[in-house]
Amino acid sequence: MNRIDTTMDDMANTKFLTLYSSLIKQFTATTEFTNTEVVCLLIIYYKFVQINGPTAKQMKKKQMYNLFLVLFRIYDMSIIERILLNITADVSYIGPEAWMKLFSVFLSKNLEERMQFAYKVYTTSSSGTLNRETVGMAINNFFVGEDDDEVKELQADMCEFIFNKFDLDKDGTISYEEYYEVVSNQPGLLEFLGQVFPDVSDRTIIAYCGNIGTFFPGED
Repeated sequence: MNRIDTTMDDMANTKFLTLYSSLIKQFTATTEFTNTEVVCLLIIYYKFVQINGPTAKQMKKKQMYNLFLVLFRIYDMSIIERILLNITADVSYIGPEAWMKLFSVFLSKNLEERMQFAYKVYTTSSSGTLNRETVGMAINNFFVGEDDDEVKELQADMCEFIFNKFDLDKDGTISYEEYYEVVSNQPGLLEFLGQVFPDVSDRTIIAYCGNIGTFFPGED
């Protein structure tokens, strides 16, 4: 038989196609990825599942944590947890749907899609909007030092700066509409409360490792 992945034997290739053929069609139709790219991403997912034993059905969440730290180079554990909460409700496993959703948004070139996801991550533990308490908790990690008073002053100044920038109607909260307006004009502020996405160089590595040609950097 023609193997989809030459690092797997015939039995593993056959099992992969049996398990994922319908998902390959689904994700090819519903994501920006080509059929080949979907297959490549799902093969990587399948190999993570295989590590968990012959009867395993899904990837373990702790495997995904390692990917965040090593491949995506996102280190804030609270943000990692909120990212995962936005792709799956499962507390122990990552299903193929969640896997594809994550890579779709991580590799998306659509600023609005990225804004929607980032804002959801920032507001996962709050009421759906960003108030001073939520923002204050997010920026606690921005400043460290031995002088607690100085650190607190820097945190307060940063919080004030953020609200002056984003709270356009001055009601004490930052709505998605306000965030959208500011970031649309200044895309560099997309991740103003902490890194949510891999940076450009890491996205390029992900694209090459996953054979995701659509997202290879253009040649000058």
